Amino acid sequence: MAVEPADEALLRRTYDAFNARDVDAVVAVMHADVDWPNAFEGGRVRGHDEVRAYWARQFAQIDPRVTPRGFAERPDGRIAVDVHQVVRSPDGAVLSDGAVVHVYALRDGLVERMDVEPAG
Repeated sequence: MAVEPADEALLRRTYDAFNARDVDAVVAVMHADVDWPNAFEGGRVRGHDEVRAYWARQFAQIDPRVTPRGFAERPDGRIAVDVHQVVRSPDGAVLSDGAVVHVYALRDGLVERMDVEPAG
């Protein structure tokens, strides 16, 4: 199913802001009680403050870059984004280079939840 152009534009801007480490811009498109995966340490974080703290810890240890390659709406209304992800160490060595799927639930034009799935 096709993704609404406004939703795709929102997510593209969010990826650009994440890659620029503009955490304020990313958090601005999230619900205050956003439910976010802690893919780095395991588990989940909730809310703006926990997402900020999680990314501060993550960015101190790794340098992830994520590039969306395709968007699709799922039957339940969530948006699946095929993503190319490159993770580097602080000294620039490539730790991983591959594909994952980010699955977003949006509510009122903001990100309510994100999940990470293996590329299939």
